[in-house]
Amino acid sequence: MKQEEKEALLEYLVQFSNIEKRFPLFQGIKDAEAVADFIGLDSDQFQSIRNHFDEQAKKAAEEILKDEKMLELIESLPIEADATIAVVGDAITDDRQGWFQIFRNVLEMAVPKANYRFIDASLGESLSSDALRRLERDVIAHKPDWIFVALGSQDAQRLHLTTGRTLVSLAEFWENINAIESAILQNCDNPPVWITPPPVISELMQQMPLHAGVVLEEDLKEFREVISGKSGYIVDPAGKRMGSPPDAWNFLNDGFHPSLAGNTETVKSIIKTFAEAEKQDKGENDGNEPGGPDDG
Repeated sequence: MKQEEKEALLEYLVQFSNIEKRFPLFQGIKDAEAVADFIGLDSDQFQSIRNHFDEQAKKAAEEILKDEKMLELIESLPIEADATIAVVGDAITDDRQGWFQIFRNVLEMAVPKANYRFIDASLGESLSSDALRRLERDVIAHKPDWIFVALGSQDAQRLHLTTGRTLVSLAEFWENINAIESAILQNCDNPPVWITPPPVISELMQQMPLHAGVVLEEDLKEFREVISGKSGYIVDPAGKRMGSPPDAWNFLNDGFHPSLAGNTETVKSIIKTFAEAEKQDKGENDGNEPGGPDDG
C-alpha cells in the first residue's frame, strides 16, 4: 500500500471507527493515546484528524446558519432548550462530521443559552436488529425527549457472496422498525424522528474493497416506504435530498457515506420537515382538526 493510500485509510478509520462506542467496557477505552495506538496512529496525529472532522462539522453548521430562511425555521423548532436529544443509527450517522454532529452544532450555535444534551448511539454497520437490541440500554435509559432513528442503509446491503437477497429482509426490517416505533412511543413524550436512508452511488461501492457488498436504489426505495408508514416526523421519504439522480459531490469516494455536503443536506431536510409539520399542524388546528406530525 502506498503511503498516501495508507494515510487516507487511517483518516477513514478515524472518521468512521469510533471505537469508544463499540467497546465501552474495555479498560483504557477513554485513553486517547491507547485508542490512537489501536488504530495505528500516534496520539497527536489521531487528535489532529479528529479535530479536523469536528471543525468541519462546525463550519457546516455555520454555513446553514448564514441562510436567513434556515435560521428562521431553526428558531421555530419544537425542541425545548433543555431537551435530551438521542439518535440510534448505522454507519451513515456514526461519522465524526456526520449529520447528527452538524445538527448538534446548529442547535448549540442558534440557541447559545440552551442546555441541550446529546446521546449519539449510532454504530457503523449496525442493522435494525442491532439497533433494537441496543435501544433500551443506549437510548431509552437516558430518558431522551427526542429520539432520531436513522436505519436501513446497512439492512439494504446485498453481500457480494449472496447477491440474491438483502442482508435483512424487508419483512424483518418492517418488524424491527415497528418494534422500535412502539418502544419510542411508550417511553418518549415526543414522536420519533425518522431519517430515511439516503441514496448511494452503487458503481462506486462496487469499486471499494472495504465494502462487503453493494446497496441498490430499488431496495432502498422499499426500505424507505416501510419508514414512511411510521408515525412521527418522516425526513425525506422519497430519498431525494442528495439529488435525483444523486450528485457525486454529496458522497465520499466510496459511494456510500455522505460527504460533508451530503450530511448538510440531511440537516436541512430535518429542519424543513419540522417546519412543514408545524405548518400542517397550524393549518389543521385552524380548521378545528387535530394537529401534529404524520400519524402514519
